[in-house]
Amino acid sequence: MDLQPRRRDPRAQSPAESSSDELAAGSDHDEAERRRASWTMQKGFTPLRPKKSGRLYSESESPDELAVDADEYWRSSRMRNRRRSASPINRTDIRDDHSQGGSDDHVEGDMTGSDENQAADADNWSDRSATPLAAPPPPKPEHLNYKEKFVMRGHLRGVSAVQFSPDCTMIASAGADAAVRIWDTASGRLIHVFEGHLAGISTLAWTPNGAWIASGSDDKTIRFWNVNTLKAHTKVFDGHQNYVYQIAFAPKGNILVSGSYDEAVFMWDVRRAQVMRSLPAHSDPVAGIDVVHDGTLIVSCALDGLIRIWDTHSGQCLRTLVMEDNPPATCVKFSPNGKYVLAWTLDGCIRMWSYVESRVVKTFQGHVNEKYSLSGCFGTYGPPNVTYDQPLCFAVSGSEDGSILFWDIVSKKILQRLNGHADAVLCVHTGTLNGKRMVVSCGVDKTVRLWEEVDDNATESDDDASSDNVTPTPESHSQKSTPTLDADGDNAMTDVSAMPSTAATPAEDVMMA
Repeated sequence: MDLQPRRRDPRAQSPAESSSDELAAGSDHDEAERRRASWTMQKGFTPLRPKKSGRLYSESESPDELAVDADEYWRSSRMRNRRRSASPINRTDIRDDHSQGGSDDHVEGDMTGSDENQAADADNWSDRSATPLAAPPPPKPEHLNYKEKFVMRGHLRGVSAVQFSPDCTMIASAGADAAVRIWDTASGRLIHVFEGHLAGISTLAWTPNGAWIASGSDDKTIRFWNVNTLKAHTKVFDGHQNYVYQIAFAPKGNILVSGSYDEAVFMWDVRRAQVMRSLPAHSDPVAGIDVVHDGTLIVSCALDGLIRIWDTHSGQCLRTLVMEDNPPATCVKFSPNGKYVLAWTLDGCIRMWSYVESRVVKTFQGHVNEKYSLSGCFGTYGPPNVTYDQPLCFAVSGSEDGSILFWDIVSKKILQRLNGHADAVLCVHTGTLNGKRMVVSCGVDKTVRLWEEVDDNATESDDDASSDNVTPTPESHSQKSTPTLDADGDNAMTDVSAMPSTAATPAEDVMMA
């Protein structure tokens, strides 16, 4: 006798689930099957049902249910299962559910349960459940398209520092003429001139709320100017023993950090106008200072070639970064996420450091930087409403040949080179006003220039309209001269290569890149 189990219709799982007429009429069954079915019905013996998991039909064994029309029975059975089950899955939509104890329950379809049908049902199910993929972003731009919008004139000597206000509605600039000028970003018009310093101004910074401007001067002081009242603060921040060369605010605006040619870094209490802490930072003049976005870290650099990371709370030096050839470092900037430091050095390189790992991760080249203390920053580019796997960022800096360069952070490719200044570009800053990305620059040619990003698809008429507001640039300029220390200590554009430099003191935690 063939005792191998055979795949059956789910409606006939056991003899007890079929009528006696159906069992007696099974001419296709072998003799053994007929004898077993007959003996079962005559003796009234019902074999125990095998334990089933996840039955999809009624638990009732009433002969009345078994005697009704098969189609009606199975439809009503499924309806009862829906009422009993609180599962959110729509079972009627599943062609082949193998999670129900291995039963093959098909809805009004072929119920033979063959392997071919199962494979076809699996393919159909995978097709229906596929999640549509989002369209890939467009390729990132290969270049930038900044155009000169305004040329702002008024400074009597070279301009060493320029910066957008926090909301980018105003621009502050300062230079060797010892004056701070405030410009309207939208129109390029001069708003006010602050005067009070006794020597050239090397650095300036806006308070985070945009109400005040701080300026550091070669007269060894830091002064505050209120852009709302157009008056100077009554207190003068006096404490450095030499030129104040770089300043930066903490995010809350309550602390001001300054670097000086007296080789020290000062932390000032802004409200009291007093020094909170003095850090014996370097063995040479401190040329660069910045504060991380959350205010917990300070970075400083000096002409000794060292870059140091400080803890704001304790004043402890956490890291010392130095290159093998030890070129003088003139400017440092934290990246927007605070993980990296961008450092300008007098070997014509800008290096991006991972200060946690004490190593250089990127080196940007292409500009000229051998004499002046240049300053730049980070910026973003690309379509405003498109999200890329990696944000599109650039580093921007001036150059001593009068150009401005933009580098892609990832590829180090030069995205654009702007030409307009007639001499070295000392400072560059980025901002966004009314959805328009902008760059402001200043330099030895006594001008402040505003550059605006222009859509590549902009019409020529739009370009002509914007060029109407640009002040013409004179074709002839005086012969370039190398700034040196004046008798009155005017060092706003110091040729740092002429400053004496002592040997660098390597620290134990330095890792060569």
